[in-house]
Amino acid sequence: MSSCFVDQVANQDILSRVTSHCSLCYDELKVGDMIYYDMQEYRYLCKKCHEELCESMDNNCEVVDDNGGLFD
Repeated sequence: MSSCFVDQVANQDILSRVTSHCSLCYDELKVGDMIYYDMQEYRYLCKKCHEELCESMDNNCEVVDDNGGLFD
């Protein structure tokens, strides 16, 4: 999933100018945390949300819903 995300260490510049919270779970991001920029949805994620999202994505960075739909 390396083409889907850019990983970086959170620094004060990112936290003060862009966001200081994960876009999915809203946990606070702190200086020194590993954070992940979602290239498809243009958002920063914490490690936990990044890992969960990666598990549900295919090789094209698209979320695959294996739970079935209304008519499955």
